[in-house]
Amino acid sequence: MEMISIGLLGLGTVGTGVVKIIENHQDKLMHQVGCPVQIKKVLVKDINKQRAVDINVNLLTTDAEEIINDADIDVVIEVMGGVEETRDYLLKALRNRKHVVTANKDLMALYGSELLTTASENGCDLFYEASVAGGIPILRSLVDGLASDRITKMMGIVNGTTNFILTKMSKQGSAYEEVLKEAQQLGYAEADPTSDVEGLDAARKMAILSTLGFSMKIDLDDVKVKGITSITEEDLGYGKKLGYTMKLIGIAHREGEKVEVSVQPTLLSESHPLASVNDEYNAVYVYGEAVGETMFYGPGAGSLPTATAIVSDLVGVMKNMRLGVNGKSAVTPQYEKILKEPSEIYSKYFLRLHVKDEVGVFATITSIFSEHHVSFEKILQLPVKEKGLAEIVLVTHQAALQDYEDILVKLRDLQAVKEIKSSYRVEGSSK
Repeated sequence: MEMISIGLLGLGTVGTGVVKIIENHQDKLMHQVGCPVQIKKVLVKDINKQRAVDINVNLLTTDAEEIINDADIDVVIEVMGGVEETRDYLLKALRNRKHVVTANKDLMALYGSELLTTASENGCDLFYEASVAGGIPILRSLVDGLASDRITKMMGIVNGTTNFILTKMSKQGSAYEEVLKEAQQLGYAEADPTSDVEGLDAARKMAILSTLGFSMKIDLDDVKVKGITSITEEDLGYGKKLGYTMKLIGIAHREGEKVEVSVQPTLLSESHPLASVNDEYNAVYVYGEAVGETMFYGPGAGSLPTATAIVSDLVGVMKNMRLGVNGKSAVTPQYEKILKEPSEIYSKYFLRLHVKDEVGVFATITSIFSEHHVSFEKILQLPVKEKGLAEIVLVTHQAALQDYEDILVKLRDLQAVKEIKSSYRVEGSSK
């Protein structure tokens, strides 16, 4: 091969990073794959816009077909975002025998299996390392580095925006709305932050991770999701008092043939390695039966970290081209998906209640827990400013989710309970 030609769909933050890396690392790429790498065409919305990278205006186009139907383009790199239109472009590119590298987690979470099947049928590679945790090579580690192991649990912080917000709230005691504004000003959060703060972005990444890690087709709908919008400074304060740090945690856990996948605010013991992952950083803990515990840590977003993952995928495609083995890497899921029932999901829980400050109330509450065989690891009882009320903060021992949900229903029905203020999953033992 004399030259490998690239078509780039999108020239935003990440696309700009890809152009910079391909231009600045030509010697490294040449050494890896034995021939020059050239960007032939770039899809943009507006050709005349000012850009953060010097690029020949003749390379720019507003018509995706110019890239998808160009017989000389070997690899299409997609960094434009979006789902339906993007899916059509990539399916067409794969049917035109072009390899595809994408950073699009929304697309892969929804249409990954269709795209991977199409790639396989056409002898093409479809790589998507950059779709999860930016610059951290987590997907490649699952597929290659840990291929011989049986992964039992993946747990991590996979959304930098929410981690930034929770870090600021914890360290500065600021309110959620205040920190969200700051995150938007710094460019960590979108103008519409729903996907991040409601946990949807993290859920898409957990669906991709668990599909690969467990070799099962895990869909977005299989992930139980709760976001961070209702977390208060009081919750964080009590967590801290009890020796916990609040993080939005994605958990994928396999026991035997059954799995659970969720994203929810979780109180982590301060000694837990993920408790010290702050600001916009991501980290994923992987437990394998043979390897034990491994942890992957790094910047989860940003132009160059994400672009690094994309260009690493591009190198993978190009090496496969030289070896003539494109389209052989997509492995179809090996196991049938069986999701755990709520009675099979175990965790500790943090619960904060406002109750009537009367004799016998606490005894009534504890009797509901003991009916369901749930015991307490920690209890705080505190007065509240509002007259005639007391605040109870509990941390349970391990309990089945089903039992815990039944307890919450019964507590809501109790006249003595004025309000369930908050409830969170707890991981690890505190001080």
